[in-house]
Amino acid sequence: MRTIPRLAGMALLGLTLGSTSAAIAAEDLTALLDKGKAVATAADCMACHTAPKTGQPFAGGYGIVSPLGTIYSSNITPSKAFGIGDYSQEDFERAVRKGIRKDGAHLYPAMPYDAYGAISDDDMQALYAYFMHGVQPVEEAPKNATQLPFPFNIRLSMAAWNLLFADRSPFVPDASKSDEINRGAYLAGALGHCASCHAPRNLLMGQSADAALTGGFVGPWYAPNITSDPISGIGAWSEADLVRYFRTGHLDGKAQAAGGMAEAVQNSLQHLPESDLKALAAYLKSTPAVRDPADKKAAHDFGAKASDEPSIRGLFLPNAHESLKTGAELYSGYCASCHQPDGAGSTNQAYPSLFHNSATGARNPANLVATILFGVEREVGGQEVLMPGFGSQSYVTPLTDGQIADIANYVLTRFGNPDANVTPDDVAIARKGGPVPFLASVQPYILPATVAAGLIVILIIAAIVMSRTARRKAAVSAT
Repeated sequence: MRTIPRLAGMALLGLTLGSTSAAIAAEDLTALLDKGKAVATAADCMACHTAPKTGQPFAGGYGIVSPLGTIYSSNITPSKAFGIGDYSQEDFERAVRKGIRKDGAHLYPAMPYDAYGAISDDDMQALYAYFMHGVQPVEEAPKNATQLPFPFNIRLSMAAWNLLFADRSPFVPDASKSDEINRGAYLAGALGHCASCHAPRNLLMGQSADAALTGGFVGPWYAPNITSDPISGIGAWSEADLVRYFRTGHLDGKAQAAGGMAEAVQNSLQHLPESDLKALAAYLKSTPAVRDPADKKAAHDFGAKASDEPSIRGLFLPNAHESLKTGAELYSGYCASCHQPDGAGSTNQAYPSLFHNSATGARNPANLVATILFGVEREVGGQEVLMPGFGSQSYVTPLTDGQIADIANYVLTRFGNPDANVTPDDVAIARKGGPVPFLASVQPYILPATVAAGLIVILIIAAIVMSRTARRKAAVSAT
């Protein structure tokens, strides 16, 4: 964190925050900046505004892959030339709460301003102070800029989307709930923006308000139901289980964080105070239970030890080529060295069990496929957790769609939910970024349809003009 001489900093904050010098003098500058940093951490700003491993903090350039195209995050350091250094607090609030930049251009809701609208005024002030005076300015623009296809490149169209889906006001505690549950609701709904991932999207890519926290696709990953239902959701998890998972991204016999959840654990959740993690857990346990009728038992309840190793050992010579053909053989060659032939994982569960595992027991096997394709990577407590992916960019061995489907189906049958099934087409869809929503599927036809509609309108106008001209000529001839 940048340091500012105390008196100079107070005077500067007095101007930028629009407060009197006396009011700022009464505020502890260090506490204000610390609070702002805590708010930024809970809001997970680092995850999207910092390029992984190589990027400077909050300098932007992180590519957020969406079904409509890749959206690159902006520089939000206090650089006046390349960041938000010339933003007033009003400008800052408008961007964070309404998704409108200082220049009037609309942001895309990959930046979850539809959730951030509920941030409290006090937290917003602290957040502004932190980004103006607690973050090192980076004097360069991100290397990549967002370039979505027509019509999604028309940012003004977001004004209509905002009217429909981004009208939240600052959070108001529910007087009938405890302080802890209200704190958890605020963390989940405003700062943590949990529903941005854990809720289905409608045809216009807005959150389905009546299905909050019931699960939804985020690219190739599936953010599961996190309501209090014990079968479809997290109702069978204790509050201590949830806190442990938030802190580490791992819970023996239940789940491991990957994809966007791994980023949330790495950049946000593991750094929150214990009281906040307990509040978040208490809130999730208090949410209305929503069950999918197709779910018969919890995902983490599926499976048991099983091994086909004795039946496949010795079938081929050690130097045989292309000897891994079945799911069992592929599993033995690519997975068993870490997850063990019987799927039990390592003794310390650093390599997790494949039974009693929500990725293999889920009715929707999307996360199992995405894990095989893209791997797992998160850093928790200074320790790297890594599983290599086997997709096209693999540094181990790229596998085909058919091979990944065979491994997935073997794992599901042997260790997980045998009713789930993966096809090569499912793997191909995940490899390309996940299911294509309605708006993305019709995008190639929007421009031709717009042109055709414009031509039709022109032809109709021309026909009307010609008809009126003909009538006038006929009237003149008649006289």
